Amino acid sequence: MRGPGMNATVFVGGGRITGALVAGLRHAGFRGRVVVCDRHAKKLRQLRGRYAVHSQPDLRRAVADANLLLIAVRPADVLPLLARIAATGPMPRRSVAVSLAAGVPLRALRRAMGPGVEWARAMPSPACRNAHGLTALAFDRGAGTASRRRVQELFERVGEVIQIPEREFDAFTVAYSTSQGLHALAARIRAARKIGLSARTAFAAVAHALMEGARAPGEGETSLEGLLAEAATPGGIAAAVLDALRAGAYERLVERAFRAGLERARKMAPR
Repeated sequence: MRGPGMNATVFVGGGRITGALVAGLRHAGFRGRVVVCDRHAKKLRQLRGRYAVHSQPDLRRAVADANLLLIAVRPADVLPLLARIAATGPMPRRSVAVSLAAGVPLRALRRAMGPGVEWARAMPSPACRNAHGLTALAFDRGAGTASRRRVQELFERVGEVIQIPEREFDAFTVAYSTSQGLHALAARIRAARKIGLSARTAFAAVAHALMEGARAPGEGETSLEGLLAEAATPGGIAAAVLDALRAGAYERLVERAFRAGLERARKMAPR
């Protein structure tokens, strides 16, 4: 199963999250050998040209070269892919693999590949592209200390890493997406334009509100609720805005959106 190299970080799947992770690794100065396996020649050409990765369309050869194997395909494709890998022969003991797929639990990954593989699940943010990512990790019970360290160190190169229980993974996947920050930014910019700001000023004002609001709780001892009360003087402009948001059931709308995402994540899980 293994070739003579066994020294590469191998991504099976050349989609968006692979592109973001490889970009972040290169941005952070990672000089290790990176191999991407994908059946689409165009994706491989693009990744090879942008990030100096090694492309490998042959699944067996790619897996044979893996020091660390990252499964970066759609959730529905994970278990069929692992069955194809397993059919080529048993993995050596203490092989380390990471699934980047939502909804596929560690127990299913373990069953698919047998006891020789030490598994982790990772959910990296697309912001890892610029080494500003946030990655949640959950490790299988059989993952050893050295394997855990190897996985954690890889993702630490592209941003912050937190370890969470696997039972929280779906909810984390719902809550962490930068798409929500971008949506909030775009919606508030549109609203600011409608009340009279130019595009440039609207962006500056709204970006300040969101970025500094997120930064403030980590820079002092005041609680989030305390900061919120401090920033919105009763009877003032900020308080009027917050009162209108509360009257419009803003928090309940966010919760409803999160629950919709959680339901979708659970539907992705293999039966």
